[in-house]
Amino acid sequence: MRLLIVGTLNGQLGAASQIAIERGAKVTHAPDIDTALGTLRTRGADLLMVEISLDIPSLIPKLRAEHFSIPVVACGIGTDPKIAAAAIRGGAKEYIPLPPDAELIAAVLEAVTEDSQAFIYRDPIMKNVAALAEQVAPSEASILITGESGTGKEVMARFVHQKSRRANKPFVAVNCAAIPENLLESELFGHEKGAFTGAVARRIGKFEEADGGTLLLDEISEMDVRLQAKLLRAIQERQIDRVGGGKPVNVNIRIIATSNRNLQEEVKAGNFREDLFFRLNVVNLRVPSLRERPADIAAIAAHFAKKYADINQVEEREISPDAMKMLQAHHWQGNVRELENTIHRAVLLASGDTIGTGAILLPDASGNLTFNAGGNAPAAAAPSGDAGASVMDGASDLEEAASLVGKTVAEVERELIIDTLKHCLGNRTHAANILGISIRTLRNKLNQYQTEGVSIPQPGAPV
Repeated sequence: MRLLIVGTLNGQLGAASQIAIERGAKVTHAPDIDTALGTLRTRGADLLMVEISLDIPSLIPKLRAEHFSIPVVACGIGTDPKIAAAAIRGGAKEYIPLPPDAELIAAVLEAVTEDSQAFIYRDPIMKNVAALAEQVAPSEASILITGESGTGKEVMARFVHQKSRRANKPFVAVNCAAIPENLLESELFGHEKGAFTGAVARRIGKFEEADGGTLLLDEISEMDVRLQAKLLRAIQERQIDRVGGGKPVNVNIRIIATSNRNLQEEVKAGNFREDLFFRLNVVNLRVPSLRERPADIAAIAAHFAKKYADINQVEEREISPDAMKMLQAHHWQGNVRELENTIHRAVLLASGDTIGTGAILLPDASGNLTFNAGGNAPAAAAPSGDAGASVMDGASDLEEAASLVGKTVAEVERELIIDTLKHCLGNRTHAANILGISIRTLRNKLNQYQTEGVSIPQPGAPV
Protein backbone atom coordinates (compact mmCIF):
# COMPACT_ATOMS: atom_id res chain seq x y z
CA MET A 1 0.00 0.00 0.00
CA ARG A 2 1.49 3.34 -1.12
CA LEU A 3 -0.12 6.12 0.89
CA LEU A 4 0.28 9.78 -0.04
CA ILE A 5 -0.68 12.14 2.81
CA VAL A 6 -1.51 15.69 1.72
CA GLY A 7 -1.46 18.56 4.23
CA THR A 8 -0.05 19.10 7.73
CA LEU A 9 -2.93 19.82 10.16
CA ASN A 10 -0.73 20.80 13.09
CA GLY A 11 1.12 17.52 13.20
CA GLN A 12 -1.98 15.32 13.41
CA LEU A 13 -1.31 13.93 9.93
CA GLY A 14 2.17 13.00 11.08
CA ALA A 15 0.62 10.83 13.76
CA ALA A 16 -1.67 9.26 11.14
CA SER A 17 1.39 8.65 8.99
CA GLN A 18 3.17 6.81 11.79
CA ILE A 19 0.15 4.58 12.38
CA ALA A 20 -0.06 3.79 8.66
CA ILE A 21 3.66 2.92 8.53
CA GLU A 22 3.22 0.57 11.50
CA ARG A 23 0.39 -1.10 9.54
CA GLY A 24 2.70 -1.76 6.59
CA ALA A 25 2.02 1.25 4.36
CA LYS A 26 4.75 3.12 2.49
CA VAL A 27 4.02 6.77 3.22
CA THR A 28 4.93 9.91 1.28
CA HIS A 29 3.99 13.47 2.31
CA ALA A 30 2.98 16.51 0.28
CA PRO A 31 2.12 19.90 1.83
CA ASP A 32 -0.46 20.87 -0.80
CA ILE A 33 -2.44 19.63 -3.80
CA ASP A 34 -0.02 20.84 -6.47
CA THR A 35 2.89 19.06 -4.78
CA ALA A 36 0.72 15.96 -4.40
CA LEU A 37 -0.04 15.93 -8.13
CA GLY A 38 3.67 16.24 -8.86
CA THR A 39 4.36 13.30 -6.56
CA LEU A 40 1.72 11.21 -8.31
CA ARG A 41 3.29 11.97 -11.67
CA THR A 42 6.71 10.79 -10.54
CA ARG A 43 5.97 8.05 -7.99
CA GLY A 44 2.31 7.07 -8.06
CA ALA A 45 0.19 6.06 -5.04
CA ASP A 46 -2.59 3.68 -4.06
CA LEU A 47 -4.44 6.02 -1.67
CA LEU A 48 -4.58 9.75 -0.95
CA MET A 49 -5.29 10.98 2.58
CA VAL A 50 -6.08 14.67 2.21
CA GLU A 51 -6.60 17.43 4.77
CA ILE A 52 -10.16 18.59 4.27
CA SER A 53 -9.24 22.29 4.17
CA LEU A 54 -7.30 21.72 0.93
CA ASP A 55 -10.38 21.87 -1.31
CA ILE A 56 -11.05 18.25 -2.19
CA PRO A 57 -13.77 19.16 -4.77
CA SER A 58 -11.08 20.82 -6.91
CA LEU A 59 -8.70 17.88 -6.50
CA ILE A 60 -11.01 15.17 -7.81
CA PRO A 61 -11.41 16.65 -11.35
CA LYS A 62 -7.64 17.15 -11.57
CA LEU A 63 -7.09 13.48 -10.76
CA ARG A 64 -9.61 12.42 -13.40
CA ALA A 65 -8.11 14.75 -16.00
CA GLU A 66 -4.76 12.98 -15.62
CA HIS A 67 -6.35 9.51 -15.45
CA PHE A 68 -5.36 8.86 -11.84
CA SER A 69 -7.80 6.25 -10.49
CA ILE A 70 -6.92 6.70 -6.84
CA PRO A 71 -9.33 6.71 -3.88
CA VAL A 72 -9.29 9.84 -1.73
CA VAL A 73 -9.85 9.81 2.03
CA ALA A 74 -10.51 13.14 3.71
CA CYS A 75 -9.36 13.89 7.24
CA GLY A 76 -9.87 16.76 9.63
CA ILE A 77 -10.09 17.63 13.30
CA GLY A 78 -13.43 16.76 14.87
CA THR A 79 -16.38 14.59 13.95
CA ASP A 80 -18.87 17.19 12.70
CA PRO A 81 -21.23 15.26 10.37
CA LYS A 82 -21.55 18.33 8.13
CA ILE A 83 -17.79 18.27 7.54
CA ALA A 84 -17.88 14.57 6.74
CA ALA A 85 -20.85 15.03 4.39
CA ALA A 86 -19.08 17.88 2.59
CA ALA A 87 -16.02 15.67 2.11
CA ILE A 88 -18.06 12.81 0.66
CA ARG A 89 -19.98 15.18 -1.62
CA GLY A 90 -16.64 16.53 -2.80
CA GLY A 91 -15.64 13.08 -3.99
CA ALA A 92 -13.86 11.58 -0.99
CA LYS A 93 -14.37 7.88 -0.39
CA GLU A 94 -14.30 8.21 3.40
CA TYR A 95 -13.75 10.74 6.20
CA ILE A 96 -11.33 10.14 9.09
CA PRO A 97 -11.59 12.41 12.14
CA LEU A 98 -8.37 13.50 13.82
CA PRO A 99 -6.59 12.93 16.19
CA PRO A 100 -6.19 9.59 14.43
CA ASP A 101 -7.51 6.31 15.79
CA ALA A 102 -5.21 3.40 15.00
CA GLU A 103 -8.00 0.88 14.43
CA LEU A 104 -9.94 3.25 12.18
CA ILE A 105 -6.92 3.96 9.99
CA ALA A 106 -6.14 0.23 9.84
CA ALA A 107 -9.72 -0.46 8.77
CA VAL A 108 -9.58 2.19 6.03
CA LEU A 109 -6.26 0.88 4.71
CA GLU A 110 -7.63 -2.66 4.68
CA ALA A 111 -10.85 -1.58 2.98
CA VAL A 112 -8.99 0.33 0.25
CA THR A 113 -6.60 -2.58 -0.26
CA GLU A 114 -9.54 -4.93 -0.80
CA ASP A 115 -11.80 -2.28 -2.40
CA SER A 116 -14.44 -4.53 -3.90
CA GLN A 117 -11.74 -6.95 -5.01
CA ALA A 118 -12.87 -9.84 -2.81
CA PHE A 119 -12.27 -13.08 -4.68
CA ILE A 120 -15.32 -15.15 -3.75
CA TYR A 121 -16.01 -18.51 -5.32
CA ARG A 122 -17.78 -21.75 -4.38
CA ASP A 123 -18.49 -23.35 -7.74
CA PRO A 124 -16.23 -26.28 -8.80
CA ILE A 125 -15.54 -24.74 -12.23
CA MET A 126 -14.25 -21.55 -10.59
CA LYS A 127 -12.21 -23.57 -8.07
CA ASN A 128 -10.34 -25.15 -10.97
CA VAL A 129 -9.52 -21.74 -12.46
CA ALA A 130 -8.37 -20.43 -9.06
CA ALA A 131 -6.16 -23.50 -8.56
CA LEU A 132 -4.46 -22.93 -11.93
CA ALA A 133 -4.02 -19.22 -11.14
CA GLU A 134 -2.38 -20.04 -7.81
CA GLN A 135 -0.11 -22.60 -9.46
CA VAL A 136 1.28 -20.19 -12.07
CA ALA A 137 1.29 -17.06 -9.88
CA PRO A 138 4.86 -17.52 -8.48
CA SER A 139 6.30 -17.70 -12.00
CA GLU A 140 7.38 -14.75 -14.12
CA ALA A 141 5.21 -15.84 -17.06
CA SER A 142 2.91 -13.32 -18.72
CA ILE A 143 -0.74 -14.21 -18.24
CA LEU A 144 -3.74 -13.52 -20.48
CA ILE A 145 -7.06 -13.49 -18.63
CA THR A 146 -10.12 -13.83 -20.86
CA GLY A 147 -13.85 -13.80 -20.26
CA GLU A 148 -17.00 -11.78 -20.74
CA SER A 149 -17.34 -8.25 -19.42
CA GLY A 150 -18.13 -8.20 -15.72
CA THR A 151 -16.88 -11.69 -14.86
CA GLY A 152 -14.11 -10.45 -12.56
CA LYS A 153 -11.00 -10.51 -14.73
CA GLU A 154 -9.32 -7.72 -12.75
CA VAL A 155 -10.17 -9.52 -9.50
CA MET A 156 -8.43 -12.60 -10.91
CA ALA A 157 -5.41 -10.50 -11.88
CA ARG A 158 -5.14 -9.12 -8.34
CA PHE A 159 -5.40 -12.67 -6.99
CA VAL A 160 -2.46 -13.73 -9.17
CA HIS A 161 -0.45 -10.73 -7.96
CA GLN A 162 -1.22 -11.48 -4.31
CA LYS A 163 -0.04 -15.08 -4.77
CA SER A 164 3.12 -14.07 -6.65
CA ARG A 165 6.61 -13.27 -5.42
CA ARG A 166 5.85 -9.63 -6.27
CA ALA A 167 2.94 -9.37 -3.80
CA ASN A 168 4.67 -6.68 -1.70
CA LYS A 169 5.38 -4.56 -4.78
CA PRO A 170 2.92 -2.33 -6.69
CA PHE A 171 -0.05 -3.64 -8.61
CA VAL A 172 -0.85 -1.07 -11.28
CA ALA A 173 -3.83 -1.34 -13.62
CA VAL A 174 -4.48 0.64 -16.79
CA ASN A 175 -7.70 0.35 -18.78
CA CYS A 176 -6.69 0.48 -22.44
CA ALA A 177 -10.29 1.06 -23.51
CA ALA A 178 -10.92 4.02 -21.20
CA ILE A 179 -8.01 6.22 -22.29
CA PRO A 180 -8.05 8.05 -25.64
CA GLU A 181 -5.70 6.53 -28.19
CA ASN A 182 -3.53 9.67 -28.44
CA LEU A 183 -2.95 9.65 -24.66
CA LEU A 184 -2.43 5.94 -24.05
CA GLU A 185 1.23 5.93 -25.09
CA SER A 186 2.03 8.66 -22.57
CA GLU A 187 -0.08 6.89 -19.94
CA LEU A 188 1.89 3.66 -20.39
CA PHE A 189 5.41 4.94 -20.98
CA GLY A 190 5.36 8.43 -19.46
CA HIS A 191 6.61 11.65 -21.01
CA GLU A 192 9.18 14.37 -20.56
CA LYS A 193 8.34 18.00 -19.93
CA GLY A 194 7.47 19.73 -23.20
CA ALA A 195 7.09 16.47 -25.14
CA PHE A 196 3.71 17.69 -26.41
CA THR A 197 1.17 20.43 -25.75
CA GLY A 198 0.04 20.11 -22.16
CA ALA A 199 3.12 18.19 -20.96
CA VAL A 200 3.94 20.75 -18.28
CA ALA A 201 6.15 18.40 -16.27
CA ARG A 202 7.82 15.01 -16.49
CA ARG A 203 5.45 12.19 -15.68
CA ILE A 204 6.33 8.54 -15.22
CA GLY A 205 4.09 6.03 -16.97
CA LYS A 206 2.38 2.92 -15.67
CA PHE A 207 5.40 0.77 -16.59
CA GLU A 208 7.68 2.74 -14.29
CA GLU A 209 5.02 3.04 -11.60
CA ALA A 210 4.70 -0.75 -11.54
CA ASP A 211 8.47 -1.34 -11.43
CA GLY A 212 9.18 -4.42 -9.33
CA GLY A 213 5.51 -5.40 -9.32
CA THR A 214 2.68 -6.28 -11.69
CA LEU A 215 1.22 -4.25 -14.56
CA LEU A 216 -2.34 -5.10 -15.61
CA LEU A 217 -3.24 -4.11 -19.16
CA ASP A 218 -7.03 -4.25 -18.99
CA GLU A 219 -8.94 -4.77 -22.27
CA ILE A 220 -5.72 -4.90 -24.27
CA SER A 221 -7.65 -5.74 -27.45
CA GLU A 222 -8.62 -2.05 -27.63
CA MET A 223 -5.00 -0.94 -28.08
CA ASP A 224 -3.99 0.54 -31.44
CA VAL A 225 -1.77 -1.74 -33.56
CA ARG A 226 0.97 0.92 -33.76
CA LEU A 227 1.23 1.07 -29.99
CA GLN A 228 1.20 -2.74 -29.79
CA ALA A 229 4.61 -2.75 -31.48
CA LYS A 230 6.08 -0.48 -28.81
CA LEU A 231 4.46 -2.60 -26.10
CA LEU A 232 6.00 -5.77 -27.55
CA ARG A 233 9.46 -4.20 -27.47
CA ALA A 234 8.98 -3.08 -23.87
CA ILE A 235 7.98 -6.59 -22.80
CA GLN A 236 10.82 -8.29 -24.68
CA GLU A 237 13.62 -5.92 -23.71
CA ARG A 238 12.27 -4.74 -20.35
CA GLN A 239 12.95 -1.19 -21.44
CA ILE A 240 10.64 1.69 -22.26
CA ASP A 241 11.08 5.08 -23.89
CA ARG A 242 9.24 8.03 -22.41
CA VAL A 243 7.50 10.21 -24.98
CA GLY A 244 10.06 12.91 -25.79
CA GLY A 245 12.74 11.05 -23.87
CA GLY A 246 16.35 10.69 -25.00
CA LYS A 247 17.34 7.37 -23.43
CA PRO A 248 15.57 4.11 -22.53
CA VAL A 249 14.46 3.34 -18.99
CA ASN A 250 14.86 -0.15 -17.52
CA VAL A 251 11.76 -1.69 -15.93
CA ASN A 252 11.20 -4.94 -14.03
CA ILE A 253 7.55 -5.94 -14.21
CA ARG A 254 5.25 -8.90 -14.66
CA ILE A 255 2.58 -8.39 -17.33
CA ILE A 256 -1.02 -9.54 -16.98
CA ALA A 257 -3.46 -8.66 -19.76
CA THR A 258 -7.22 -9.08 -20.02
CA SER A 259 -9.63 -9.17 -22.92
CA ASN A 260 -13.34 -9.81 -23.39
CA ARG A 261 -12.71 -10.51 -27.09
CA ASN A 262 -11.29 -13.56 -28.83
CA LEU A 263 -7.75 -12.35 -29.51
CA GLN A 264 -7.05 -15.16 -31.97
CA GLU A 265 -9.93 -13.87 -34.08
CA GLU A 266 -8.57 -10.32 -33.68
CA VAL A 267 -5.19 -11.57 -34.95
CA LYS A 268 -6.84 -13.12 -38.02
CA ALA A 269 -8.70 -9.85 -38.65
CA GLY A 270 -5.45 -7.87 -38.50
CA ASN A 271 -6.46 -5.95 -35.38
CA PHE A 272 -3.93 -7.54 -33.03
CA ARG A 273 -0.29 -8.48 -33.54
CA GLU A 274 0.28 -12.23 -33.56
CA ASP A 275 3.74 -11.93 -31.95
CA LEU A 276 2.29 -9.86 -29.10
CA PHE A 277 -0.52 -12.37 -28.63
CA PHE A 278 1.97 -15.22 -28.22
CA ARG A 279 4.10 -13.11 -25.87
CA LEU A 280 1.11 -12.39 -23.62
CA ASN A 281 -0.59 -15.78 -23.86
CA VAL A 282 2.07 -17.84 -22.08
CA VAL A 283 -0.69 -18.87 -19.66
CA ASN A 284 -4.39 -18.37 -20.36
CA LEU A 285 -6.88 -18.08 -17.52
CA ARG A 286 -10.48 -18.08 -18.73
CA VAL A 287 -12.87 -16.65 -16.16
CA PRO A 288 -16.24 -18.35 -16.72
CA SER A 289 -19.44 -16.32 -16.89
CA LEU A 290 -21.65 -16.22 -13.81
CA ARG A 291 -24.15 -18.34 -15.75
CA GLU A 292 -21.57 -21.14 -15.86
CA ARG A 293 -20.94 -21.10 -12.10
CA PRO A 294 -24.37 -21.00 -10.41
CA ALA A 295 -22.98 -22.06 -7.04
CA ASP A 296 -21.14 -18.73 -6.85
CA ILE A 297 -24.31 -16.62 -7.10
CA ALA A 298 -25.46 -17.17 -3.50
CA ALA A 299 -22.01 -16.50 -2.00
CA ILE A 300 -21.36 -13.38 -4.08
CA ALA A 301 -24.88 -12.00 -3.49
CA ALA A 302 -24.52 -12.46 0.29
CA HIS A 303 -21.15 -10.68 0.18
CA PHE A 304 -22.62 -7.67 -1.64
CA ALA A 305 -25.67 -7.58 0.65
CA LYS A 306 -23.37 -7.17 3.66
CA LYS A 307 -21.04 -4.75 1.89
CA TYR A 308 -23.76 -2.33 0.77
CA ALA A 309 -25.62 -2.50 4.06
CA ASP A 310 -22.38 -1.33 5.72
CA ILE A 311 -21.69 1.36 3.12
CA ASN A 312 -25.23 2.77 3.23
CA GLN A 313 -25.51 2.35 7.02
CA VAL A 314 -28.75 0.38 6.81
CA GLU A 315 -29.83 -2.77 8.60
CA GLU A 316 -28.07 -5.88 7.38
CA ARG A 317 -30.59 -8.38 5.97
CA GLU A 318 -30.24 -11.88 4.62
CA ILE A 319 -31.58 -12.67 1.15
CA SER A 320 -34.80 -14.66 1.39
CA PRO A 321 -34.93 -18.16 -0.17
CA ASP A 322 -37.42 -17.03 -2.84
CA ALA A 323 -35.30 -14.00 -3.70
CA MET A 324 -32.22 -16.23 -3.94
CA LYS A 325 -34.07 -18.60 -6.31
CA MET A 326 -34.95 -15.57 -8.41
CA LEU A 327 -31.30 -14.49 -8.53
CA GLN A 328 -30.11 -17.97 -9.44
CA ALA A 329 -32.65 -18.24 -12.26
CA HIS A 330 -31.57 -14.97 -13.91
CA HIS A 331 -29.37 -15.03 -17.04
CA TRP A 332 -26.85 -12.43 -15.73
CA GLN A 333 -25.73 -11.04 -19.06
CA GLY A 334 -23.68 -8.48 -17.12
CA ASN A 335 -22.22 -11.16 -14.84
CA VAL A 336 -20.86 -10.21 -11.39
CA ARG A 337 -21.08 -6.49 -12.13
CA GLU A 338 -24.80 -6.81 -12.90
CA LEU A 339 -25.35 -8.93 -9.77
CA GLU A 340 -23.55 -6.32 -7.66
CA ASN A 341 -25.78 -3.51 -8.95
CA THR A 342 -28.89 -5.63 -8.39
CA ILE A 343 -27.97 -6.37 -4.77
CA HIS A 344 -27.05 -2.73 -4.12
CA ARG A 345 -30.52 -1.69 -5.31
CA ALA A 346 -32.12 -4.44 -3.24
CA VAL A 347 -30.35 -3.31 -0.07
CA LEU A 348 -31.76 0.20 -0.55
CA LEU A 349 -35.29 -0.99 -1.36
CA ALA A 350 -35.70 -3.83 1.15
CA SER A 351 -37.85 -3.62 4.27
CA GLY A 352 -38.77 -6.20 6.87
CA ASP A 353 -36.43 -8.89 8.13
CA THR A 354 -35.05 -10.09 4.79
CA ILE A 355 -34.33 -8.95 1.25
CA GLY A 356 -37.34 -10.35 -0.56
CA THR A 357 -38.34 -10.69 -4.18
CA GLY A 358 -40.10 -7.32 -4.02
CA ALA A 359 -36.69 -5.64 -3.65
CA ILE A 360 -35.12 -7.48 -6.59
CA LEU A 361 -35.27 -5.39 -9.76
CA LEU A 362 -33.74 -7.11 -12.77
CA PRO A 363 -32.97 -5.55 -16.15
CA ASP A 364 -34.84 -6.96 -19.13
CA ALA A 365 -33.32 -7.63 -22.57
CA SER A 366 -33.43 -3.88 -23.32
CA GLY A 367 -31.68 -2.96 -20.10
CA ASN A 368 -34.83 -1.54 -18.47
CA LEU A 369 -35.49 -2.44 -14.85
CA THR A 370 -38.49 -4.67 -14.28
CA PHE A 371 -40.48 -4.89 -11.07
CA ASN A 372 -41.45 -8.38 -9.94
CA ALA A 373 -44.84 -7.60 -8.41
CA GLY A 374 -46.03 -11.19 -8.49
CA GLY A 375 -42.78 -12.80 -7.45
CA ASN A 376 -43.87 -13.40 -3.87
CA ALA A 377 -46.86 -15.61 -4.61
CA PRO A 378 -44.98 -18.93 -4.46
CA ALA A 379 -43.93 -18.22 -0.88
CA ALA A 380 -47.54 -18.13 0.29
CA ALA A 381 -48.44 -21.22 -1.76
CA ALA A 382 -45.75 -23.52 -0.41
CA PRO A 383 -46.65 -27.14 0.32
CA SER A 384 -48.03 -28.14 3.72
CA GLY A 385 -45.50 -28.74 6.46
CA ASP A 386 -43.49 -25.60 5.63
CA ALA A 387 -46.48 -23.50 4.66
CA GLY A 388 -46.65 -21.47 7.86
CA ALA A 389 -42.98 -20.61 7.75
CA SER A 390 -43.19 -19.71 4.07
CA VAL A 391 -46.09 -17.34 4.61
CA MET A 392 -44.23 -15.63 7.44
CA ASP A 393 -41.04 -15.41 5.38
CA GLY A 394 -42.95 -13.82 2.52
CA ALA A 395 -45.05 -11.42 4.59
CA SER A 396 -42.64 -8.49 4.46
CA ASP A 397 -42.20 -9.02 0.72
CA LEU A 398 -45.97 -8.94 0.20
CA GLU A 399 -46.14 -5.66 2.13
CA GLU A 400 -43.47 -4.22 -0.20
CA ALA A 401 -45.47 -5.33 -3.23
CA ALA A 402 -48.73 -4.03 -1.81
CA SER A 403 -47.31 -0.54 -1.49
CA LEU A 404 -46.71 -0.52 -5.24
CA VAL A 405 -49.98 -2.07 -6.39
CA GLY A 406 -51.87 0.28 -8.71
CA LYS A 407 -48.73 1.95 -10.01
CA THR A 408 -47.40 1.43 -13.50
CA VAL A 409 -43.91 0.05 -14.09
CA ALA A 410 -42.91 3.48 -15.42
CA GLU A 411 -44.06 5.12 -12.16
CA VAL A 412 -42.15 2.60 -10.05
CA GLU A 413 -39.06 3.10 -12.20
CA ARG A 414 -39.32 6.88 -11.84
CA GLU A 415 -39.63 6.66 -8.05
CA LEU A 416 -36.63 4.32 -7.88
CA ILE A 417 -34.48 6.61 -10.02
CA ILE A 418 -35.41 9.76 -8.11
CA ASP A 419 -34.95 8.09 -4.70
CA THR A 420 -31.57 6.68 -5.75
CA LEU A 421 -30.48 10.10 -7.00
CA LYS A 422 -31.50 11.64 -3.66
CA HIS A 423 -29.52 8.94 -1.85
CA CYS A 424 -26.46 9.87 -3.94
CA LEU A 425 -26.91 13.59 -3.20
CA GLY A 426 -27.65 14.24 -6.87
CA ASN A 427 -24.48 12.57 -8.17
CA ARG A 428 -25.50 11.19 -11.58
CA THR A 429 -22.55 8.83 -11.98
CA HIS A 430 -23.02 7.19 -8.58
CA ALA A 431 -26.75 6.86 -9.15
CA ALA A 432 -26.27 5.25 -12.56
CA ASN A 433 -23.84 2.73 -11.08
CA ILE A 434 -26.29 1.77 -8.33
CA LEU A 435 -29.17 1.49 -10.81
CA GLY A 436 -27.12 -0.57 -13.24
CA ILE A 437 -27.81 1.71 -16.20
CA SER A 438 -25.58 3.91 -18.32
CA ILE A 439 -25.13 7.58 -17.45
CA ARG A 440 -26.63 8.41 -20.84
CA THR A 441 -29.79 6.42 -20.07
CA LEU A 442 -30.07 8.12 -16.69
CA ARG A 443 -29.74 11.57 -18.22
CA ASN A 444 -32.39 10.78 -20.83
CA LYS A 445 -34.76 9.61 -18.10
CA LEU A 446 -34.10 12.73 -16.01
CA ASN A 447 -34.69 15.00 -19.03
CA GLN A 448 -37.98 13.22 -19.62
CA TYR A 449 -39.04 13.60 -15.99
CA GLN A 450 -38.06 17.27 -15.99
CA THR A 451 -40.22 17.83 -19.08
CA GLU A 452 -43.07 16.19 -17.17
CA GLY A 453 -42.61 18.66 -14.33
CA VAL A 454 -40.89 16.33 -11.86
CA SER A 455 -38.40 17.94 -9.47
CA ILE A 456 -34.91 16.50 -10.05
CA PRO A 457 -32.27 16.47 -7.25
CA GLN A 458 -29.25 18.52 -8.24
CA PRO A 459 -25.62 17.56 -7.51
CA GLY A 460 -24.70 18.31 -3.91
CA ALA A 461 -28.33 18.80 -2.89
CA PRO A 462 -29.10 17.63 0.67
CA VAL A 463 -31.39 14.66 1.10
